[in-house]
Amino acid sequence: MNNAINIALVGASGVVGSKIISLLEKKNVNINNFYPLGSSSVGDEISFNNKTFIIEDLSNFDPSKVHLAIFSAGSKVAKKYANDFVSNGVYVIDLSSEFRYDDDVPLIIPEINGNILKDIERPLLIANPNCSVSQLLMAIEPIHKNFDVDLLNVATYQAVSGTGKDAVKELNTQIEDSNAEAKVYPKKIAFNVIPQCDIFLDNDFTKEEMKVAWETKKILDPNIEVTATCVRVPVVNGHSEAVFLRTKKPISKDNIINLLSATRGVKIIDNPSDLEYPTPLENANDTEDVFVGRIRTQTVNKENWVSMWIVADNVYGKGAALNAVQIIEMLIEENKLC
Repeated sequence: MNNAINIALVGASGVVGSKIISLLEKKNVNINNFYPLGSSSVGDEISFNNKTFIIEDLSNFDPSKVHLAIFSAGSKVAKKYANDFVSNGVYVIDLSSEFRYDDDVPLIIPEINGNILKDIERPLLIANPNCSVSQLLMAIEPIHKNFDVDLLNVATYQAVSGTGKDAVKELNTQIEDSNAEAKVYPKKIAFNVIPQCDIFLDNDFTKEEMKVAWETKKILDPNIEVTATCVRVPVVNGHSEAVFLRTKKPISKDNIINLLSATRGVKIIDNPSDLEYPTPLENANDTEDVFVGRIRTQTVNKENWVSMWIVADNVYGKGAALNAVQIIEMLIEENKLC
C-alpha cells in the first residue's frame, strides 16, 4: 500500500473519536496500521474499515509505531502523553484546549490558515480549534478578508454532545425523570438554558467565552475585538450562534450571500418568507457544512453592522472530527507523513 500511514487514535471510543473513525472511512484516508488507544476503555472492541480492533492501553503504547496520533481524550491526557509522541517523530493533532494558546503550536482551520502546514519542517503538535470557533470563523473569515471586521459579538447556544457521553445521558435522564439530579452541569439542563460553559474566570467571563476571543485573534486577526456569551442548551447535537459584527467598509446582504456562496464548506439557508433558516435538529446530523441564515445588515450611527445565525455539527463537523481529518488530509497532501 503506497504511502499508507500508521495512525493512533487516543479516545477512540468517545463521542468525537467515533466520528473521526467514520470520517476516516468515508474519505478513504490511506491507512496501513490503525491503533485505537485509551485508558478506561482498554480491551473494548471497535470497528474500523470492516475490521475489529481492540483498544490498547495508551500508557504502554510505543509512539514510534505511528506517523500520526490524534488525541481526542481531553486536556489532562494530552498534557501527559502528547509530547511523548512528538519526541518520537510523530505528528500530533490534539482536539483539547491544552496547547491552543502556545505560541509555537499552530491552531489550524485548513480552509483559513492551512497554508501554515506547508512550512512545517518536522513533526510537531497541531491544535484543533474550539468547536464554536471553527464554525464561527468559517463564516466570518470571508467577510473579514473583504470588508474588515473590527468588532465581533457572538452568543453561542451549545449542545450537550460538546461535553461528552455523560452529558447526553444526563439530558435524556432529566427529560424522563424531573427529579434527576444535575451532575455534569451546575444546574439541570433539561427544559433549561445555562449561561455558563466551562468555569468562570476573574474577569467574570467563562473560559469558553475567552476561548472564542483568544482563538479568533490567533487564527484570524489579533486586532479584532471579540466578546462572547456561551450558553448550554438542551439540544443533543449541533451548536448554534447569533453573531453581530461591525465592518470598516460598507457591506450589504448581497455582498455576504455572494461571498459565502463561494466559500467551500459554507452553505446558506436564508429565506425568511418561507421560514427557511438553519437549525441544529435539521442541519447538524453528521453534516460537514457550516450553515448560515438570518443574514441582515444595517447602518447605525454611520457604522456598518451585520447580524447572522450560524449552525454546525459540533462533533462530526467543523467543530471537531471533520477539522481534524482535514488536517490529516493536508499533511498527506504535503507529504509530511511519509
